[in-house]
Amino acid sequence: MLATFLLTLGTHSVVARSISSTPRPKVILISLDGATPDFVEQYLAEGILSRKQGLGLIKSNGVYAERNITCSASLTAACHVAIATGSTAARNDINANTFHLVASPFNSNISGFAAPIGGYSPLEPAESAQPTAQPLWLGLEQNGKKVVAATFPGADGVDVKVPGLPNSPVIQSASKRTVSYTVPFGVFAGVGAKGFSLTASDFSKAPPQTVNELKAAGKISYSPVQQASLGDRFTVGGVSYDIQVAATDTTDDRQINYDTLVFFDSQIGISPGPFSLPATGPAYVKASEKKSSLFYLEGSNNKAGTAFYVSNLAPDLSSVRIARYSVNAIPATLPVQASVDDINNNVGFWAPQPDFRITERLSPGFSAFPDTELEAIYQDQVQIFVDYQTRVAIRAITKNPDADLVLVYIEQPDGSEHQFLLTDYRQATDPTNPNTIGTGQEQAKIVRYRRYIQNAYRAADNAVGRIVNVVGTNRQGRPNSNIIVVSDHGFSTFHTAVNLENFLKSKGFDSTKVRAVTSGPAANIYINLQGREPNGTVSRAEYVTLQQQIVTAIKELTDTNFYYTLGRPQAVFDKIYTRPLPGVESDPSFGLGSSKFVGQDAGDVFAILSDGYNFDGRQNPAVTRLGDKENSIFSVPNFYGAHGYDPTLPKLSAIFYAAGPDITRRGNIGTIRNIDIAPTINNLLGVSSAATVEGKALNLSSPPYYRLLPFSF
Repeated sequence: MLATFLLTLGTHSVVARSISSTPRPKVILISLDGATPDFVEQYLAEGILSRKQGLGLIKSNGVYAERNITCSASLTAACHVAIATGSTAARNDINANTFHLVASPFNSNISGFAAPIGGYSPLEPAESAQPTAQPLWLGLEQNGKKVVAATFPGADGVDVKVPGLPNSPVIQSASKRTVSYTVPFGVFAGVGAKGFSLTASDFSKAPPQTVNELKAAGKISYSPVQQASLGDRFTVGGVSYDIQVAATDTTDDRQINYDTLVFFDSQIGISPGPFSLPATGPAYVKASEKKSSLFYLEGSNNKAGTAFYVSNLAPDLSSVRIARYSVNAIPATLPVQASVDDINNNVGFWAPQPDFRITERLSPGFSAFPDTELEAIYQDQVQIFVDYQTRVAIRAITKNPDADLVLVYIEQPDGSEHQFLLTDYRQATDPTNPNTIGTGQEQAKIVRYRRYIQNAYRAADNAVGRIVNVVGTNRQGRPNSNIIVVSDHGFSTFHTAVNLENFLKSKGFDSTKVRAVTSGPAANIYINLQGREPNGTVSRAEYVTLQQQIVTAIKELTDTNFYYTLGRPQAVFDKIYTRPLPGVESDPSFGLGSSKFVGQDAGDVFAILSDGYNFDGRQNPAVTRLGDKENSIFSVPNFYGAHGYDPTLPKLSAIFYAAGPDITRRGNIGTIRNIDIAPTINNLLGVSSAATVEGKALNLSSPPYYRLLPFSF
């Protein structure tokens, strides 16, 4: 029996090796932005997510973490850099999505996605000779490993400079942010989304040219083609566009019932094709399908594009509502040009992302759209963008089958959770009406929003499943690459928007001396210190006083509104950290000290709000909360989900699932930290971690089967 067992085991091993003989990446790290363990486990238990594919397949064939403690503050840029470096936010010097470099003029900010990883020399300023953290791809490539990045934060191929400084020097070179195949995350190309409401009076009989071009393209209309100008004129990538729309009737039922709109540029017309990516030709949108159509902006030197969605189309054109999505492109610098060209030519231009400006009616033209139509637009964007990011990842994998590490970023479910995480009785279901909390909440909206969260998790899970399918599995269902699926943070709800600027002003702080930069519920509060900021005005003695005054003020901020606190005064700030100061004011390090939670470019006071409060979501004009008198500090927000709170809160836990040929353990591995992921990847690839790594490699292997047999040899 033993011989039979060993022979069978050996046979399976041979089969597995033969299945795995085709080159494929050794490790694939997939980040699902904002995915929480509670939601994933709930959806797997309820059958909303399948146990046989995606996350379910990886969990059943590998390991998962009960909790994955993320970084402080639990924000996207900060926590992705923590994942990539194995170092805490204070050590890698990126603790927020937006903050201030102390080498910049006092009023200048930098994006955490485009800031120097591991710091820089602030007083020169210059690139650091001894960075406090480094992305794992640097060590891997130095050891001969091939790394690929598909829209992963920090891998963007750019030279980082100091904002606000003329002729600013490079403080982190592109070589530190570029791998073998680097696809940067897309950027806004200068034209925002816009809504259009038309009636039959806006349309007239289409000119013969339009009718003939439609026929040449093989498009038949059983009612006379109608045409309208959207009045949508804009310039992108050096080219001007003027969007026209033609209405066609594709149903041969002897009735006038327009069901399809065709969008085209007046200067190009309706081209018949065929089209080679990134070109798309005209956008054909059949309203009943509830799907947008992509529209490449021919001739744009940045290879930009948009899409059109028809949220309402009356058969007689009496009521037509159209959304033109924002224009986006993939940024290309010389180090990443080849990768960007490969994506544009084989996957397509950067697809429109889920756009909160539409659902929150911040973009022009959407005020007359019903909520359900705006929600449908967002759901469409979720599907097309996750599909696009997945195809980018698959292209990166198939183009580089010999890669040792592939880094993949998927934007969902984060965006949907921000918009639709409506689960707290203190959240106003109508952001313009403070009475819609508690028993005043609209239950139908809560039900719809719950479904949208589920859809986002399905989309993200589907992305994982498609990537698993590309690398394949062995007979037992184990992926042929080591696939690690993580998130950067979990999620919470919030009910109150906080205006920190108004609060600091109310306490008498001079905005030329004290300034706050906020990201979600996290605030970096800076003091304009002489000798540190280029235009610093605050002496060291005054700095000490101001720092303490800031701490005292924010400690005292409480919420006493019964509807939100049930009569118990609630401290609005949960965590407050100060920049450490040397023993004497003359010390050269004054104002540059760091600690466990305060990095080089963190605020002189770094503070995190209590769960339920957020700096984002403020409306203009502000909507006063139920039970408040006029209050310049607290107001009703216009969206629902947030992260950036204390990372030790269970709901802020990130996910961790892993399976593959070198991951032989099974089941729950307990509590881990996001900073453990980089050294774990290094361990899987046989490379020592850098000295700056603070995390520890996870043990993902179990003893060989024969050691577990109940008899000896």
